Amino acid sequence: MTKPPRKPSKPLLGEAYEPLRRRDPAQPNLSLDPMPARIAPASGVSGKDTVQMTGDPKLNRAEDQQYPDQTTDGGIAARNYLSLDAAILLGILLIAIVFRFHKITLPLVDGFSWREISTAMMADNFQQRSWNIFFPEVSWTGPGPSYQGREFQIVSYLTALLYQLFGWHDWFGRVVAAFFGLVTVFSLHRLTALCWSEMHAHAAALAYALMPAAIMIDSSFLPDPAMLALVTLGVWLFAKYWAGGSGWLLPLATVSFSLGVLSKPPGIAAGAAIFYLMVCWISERKRKQATWVLLSGLLSLAIIGAYFSWAIYLGRSYPPFHVAGTGGYIWDYGFWTYVRDRFYFKSLWNTSVLWFYGYPFLVLLAVGLWIPLSRAEDPKQRSLWTIPYVWLTAAIILYLAAAGEITSNVWNFHIFHVPIAMFCGHGALLLATLGSKTVLTPAVVLRSIFIVAIALAWSTLPLVRTMKKPIAMNGKLLGEELARLAQPGDLVVAIAPEVGDPVAVYYSRARGWVFPPGGGDAEWSKFAADDPAAIAQLEELRAQGADLFGVAKNAADKEGRLFVEHHDGVIDYLDRTATKLVDLKNLLIYRITRP
Repeated sequence: MTKPPRKPSKPLLGEAYEPLRRRDPAQPNLSLDPMPARIAPASGVSGKDTVQMTGDPKLNRAEDQQYPDQTTDGGIAARNYLSLDAAILLGILLIAIVFRFHKITLPLVDGFSWREISTAMMADNFQQRSWNIFFPEVSWTGPGPSYQGREFQIVSYLTALLYQLFGWHDWFGRVVAAFFGLVTVFSLHRLTALCWSEMHAHAAALAYALMPAAIMIDSSFLPDPAMLALVTLGVWLFAKYWAGGSGWLLPLATVSFSLGVLSKPPGIAAGAAIFYLMVCWISERKRKQATWVLLSGLLSLAIIGAYFSWAIYLGRSYPPFHVAGTGGYIWDYGFWTYVRDRFYFKSLWNTSVLWFYGYPFLVLLAVGLWIPLSRAEDPKQRSLWTIPYVWLTAAIILYLAAAGEITSNVWNFHIFHVPIAMFCGHGALLLATLGSKTVLTPAVVLRSIFIVAIALAWSTLPLVRTMKKPIAMNGKLLGEELARLAQPGDLVVAIAPEVGDPVAVYYSRARGWVFPPGGGDAEWSKFAADDPAAIAQLEELRAQGADLFGVAKNAADKEGRLFVEHHDGVIDYLDRTATKLVDLKNLLIYRITRP
């Protein structure tokens, strides 16, 4: 694209004292060209990683004034330009580190405790029982084996390796997840620079670094941080390849994207961006390149399909016959059930406002979506320009098909956070540069500081604090008391404050059961209807070798019924048939005696 001539601006301070030396038009284009009107390399990468400074004309003009032709050689100016962008990216990564590693040693007792504990148990069993990554195993369904149908265990396996090297610490999983979060920040930055501009890359990466939902998920012992990091890296590598990068980028992108989807199935939505670029090649009659992409995609889908077929088989072959992530989809509940429940939009809104984003980020998202960038004139850049829209559209389609599952397990929203961060960044730039012709003016700087301050004060700090509240602390204390009382080989039965949460079993450092016993089709977040049914469940566990029974006195099921009130008959039964070991204000523990 040839940029139309513009009127010369007033000379800057350095230009007022010496004439401007420009590059000879006949000279071949340098691989490091600082002029933003042309395709210039992204910071921190090779000259083949090119971006075209298109989009909002006002921002382009602002960047023209921010980075004018210097009196030095083009190569020196380019190095200065790259150094500034690299410094900004480094600063954003440092901000991301601060928020993701703050309170990194927090026990697994926050709002995501239930899911984190299952991941942590699989890491324990890799290190203690078997290193076979194809047999993930939890510890809350008895003596085992308790293999379950789960996603490919990248985060838990890496954490198990840390256990092997440095000993067991419950927060190691958070560290692994946080490092994957930093990979997402970097990959998101480079992808945005490739699609839109360096300024948008800085804004999008900063939005992601400060987004409450991203901070919380990236610092939780979950598989989702690995999923988003790897699929974002895969999409960026493929986009570089599509834009003319090295042929080695295609296999690297395929491996990264495949591992991301294996880490968590929602990552498949990001594949829409790769599919879209392949279609662009087909429309350009570049059939050879499109064929290689198609073959790589089919290979990726074959590997993904084979693994999850195995996971379903594994989960259906071992008690308690549990396959994670099944149920809650539109084909399970029925289309009209989804329509009647309005696709769970009320739950989505409450999660967005009260937990994940808050009003400031939602406003930035609305502005970024409502006022799009100006489309690039160059067809190749225009295709890259569309990637965030394609990704967001695919994620919305995924939500419409799986709203029941996603709103029940809200960390599944993580696949949205790359396009959301990009549009939030665009919205922030629009508001910061409103009415300004240049970027680095006092008004723009003050507006930018104000936007960041509002996001921090009204979204990031209060919402992250809310999500990290230690709501399952009594479950941890119960588990630690069970660990103190348990003998080698003892099996425990434990009821955490949230019924079904295996946190107490995990911190007992033993194997055992949640109560009521969970997995499969059993309802394990609700107490039995009456005492005789609960006593029958307890007797069945006694027959399987249960040794200790513990309950947090604030344990309540999903209907809000307290165990100590709803099942006072079970406590009377234990008083007659078991030995009471602990009776504190917050927990109760019995040793189960054999008949």
